[in-house]
Amino acid sequence: MAKIIAGVGTSHVPAIGVAMDEGKTQEPYWKSLFDGYGPVRKWLAEVKPDVVILCYNDHCAALPPDTIPTFALGVGDEFQPADEGWGPRPVPVVKGDPDLAWHLVESLVLDGFDLTIMHQLQVDHGLTVPLSITCGQPKEWPFKVIPIEVNVVLYPQPTGARCHALGRAIRKAVESYGKDQKVVIFGTGGMSHQIHGERAGLINKEWDTAFLNDLTANPQRLIDLKHVDYIRDAGAEGIEMIVWLIMRGALNDHVQEVGRHYHVPASNTAAGLIVLENR
Repeated sequence: MAKIIAGVGTSHVPAIGVAMDEGKTQEPYWKSLFDGYGPVRKWLAEVKPDVVILCYNDHCAALPPDTIPTFALGVGDEFQPADEGWGPRPVPVVKGDPDLAWHLVESLVLDGFDLTIMHQLQVDHGLTVPLSITCGQPKEWPFKVIPIEVNVVLYPQPTGARCHALGRAIRKAVESYGKDQKVVIFGTGGMSHQIHGERAGLINKEWDTAFLNDLTANPQRLIDLKHVDYIRDAGAEGIEMIVWLIMRGALNDHVQEVGRHYHVPASNTAAGLIVLENR
């Protein structure tokens, strides 16, 4: 059967992709951030997953603000990089896994998750930057990708508890799939940041560190957090981190942290990365 073997939580800061695309990763501003990605890239290359389920939020690139599903899943053969206003990123086309994707859709709907099914989907930096962070700049991505969109853009948004429950349902669905495949699940977004208003530029290292610690040690505290907790302590855009709880819910109750990197700032954002393996 298929099996989720690990989870990755990572920021998807658009400027990280720009730094890679423009060859700036070893400039003084960026060097320490990108140097910290080396161990996780090595780990992922050694693990060699067949499929990555990548949970992220669209930034009104593929989905206009008048059509925002709570959860959407891409079932296509491939997904083109989106044009976010300055042309698509020069990265490989993302190859999908329609067989597993449709199996997920059926299982998740029967488990009570009313998904929007995306036959076509252009993927923005929310998906491509995490791939670049963990894979570097290959000619093609080394695994298939199933994108799962989560609304953190417009209210009402799903709760962290609902996201965690979706992760549980994803694990059940994967384990009922007939093919022998290794799966890694990503939860992306954040960490603390706010890009507008009087608190623009907010970064809360203490809150971010506690969040990373509790992904392993006390996920229930994170499941119980309310939207207002994220907004107050991690900034308005810190709400993106509910997406990480899909990843955590898809893993076993007991996990081992095998890698972490945290850096401030990456553009106007705190950038975090964590790898958890099932135990």
